[in-house]
Amino acid sequence: MRYKLTFVIGLAVGYVLGTRAGRERYEQLRKSARQLSENPAVRNAAETAAQTGREVAGRAYNAVSEKVGDRMPESVGERMRAFRDRGQGVEDDWGTSNT
Repeated sequence: MRYKLTFVIGLAVGYVLGTRAGRERYEQLRKSARQLSENPAVRNAAETAAQTGREVAGRAYNAVSEKVGDRMPESVGERMRAFRDRGQGVEDDWGTSNT
């Protein structure tokens, strides 16, 4: 699925960069892309992916910190805690919680 999505995005970018249809077609594509990005299903999927990424990063931090112990720089620990804690319990624009 990831490769299909990457291909479609590349195809769209190539079309926009290579088209000779002019500014009107560019604006039409831009409007369609904006509508797609504002779609609640797309936004929820993006939020779910971001939340999953934060969870995986937190688990990775815990696994690495057990192996590395005190040798992990504090700045790395602070960043990982910030990523893990970011967005928990915060409502998005649609009034739903990201947790």
